[in-house]
Amino acid sequence: MPRRRKAEIREVAPDPVFGSTLVEKFVNSMMWEGRKATAQRIFYAAMEKVAEKSAGEESLKVFKKAVENCKPMLEVKTRRVGGANYQVPVEVPQNRRTSLALRWIIGNARNRPEKGMPDKLANELVDAANLRGGAIKKKDDVHRMAEANKAFAHYRW
Repeated sequence: MPRRRKAEIREVAPDPVFGSTLVEKFVNSMMWEGRKATAQRIFYAAMEKVAEKSAGEESLKVFKKAVENCKPMLEVKTRRVGGANYQVPVEVPQNRRTSLALRWIIGNARNRPEKGMPDKLANELVDAANLRGGAIKKKDDVHRMAEANKAFAHYRW
């Protein structure tokens, strides 16, 4: 008998400007200490800069393309079998793919050398849309790790 209940997945209301739930999830992930207005201001300023940098393309399309490019298909999970720990490659569920992509984009944007978070975020989004940048590198590292441990795929549970 399981002692834990399944986590209930809440629906996120779409954001006021673009009407997208993905944008709202991104803003919520970016938010620190409940300062949602600050996170929204940073995000919308970054989207304006993305629109300037990517000539002709809509900023929302660039954002969605960046998130899609950062989503991992496989990851490794540790499995203990007979006293040995194996890194077992498993397929990533859809919700986790999205949340990992958002987390990696935000984390790598924060670590960029530019001045000001809107600039950092805009550059990271443009790089991710063009298959460059730290978030894409993180995704490739995770995929490489899963590929290297393909021999232990039979330990999947």
